[in-house]
Amino acid sequence: MEPQGTYSKEADILYYLAARPNQVIRRSDILEDIWGKDDYFYGRSLDVFISRLRKYLNEDPDITIENVHSVGFKLNFPDGKIVE
Repeated sequence: MEPQGTYSKEADILYYLAARPNQVIRRSDILEDIWGKDDYFYGRSLDVFISRLRKYLNEDPDITIENVHSVGFKLNFPDGKIVE
């Protein structure tokens, strides 16, 4: 796999999700903690960044970012893949 460049917000979002593996994280919490507010335009940006992160992660089918309808997202790690 070739190294991929990430934007700062992508890295922030991935770190935020990875710090809470296998947990449902409210969309509003991500927006508040990373952007400082929950509004429509930042929400659309979050969707774009999540889409990009999914493309980066698609080489490992065991690691996925799941949409949790009307709630937020969940970064799924299989047991044993989490490095602390």
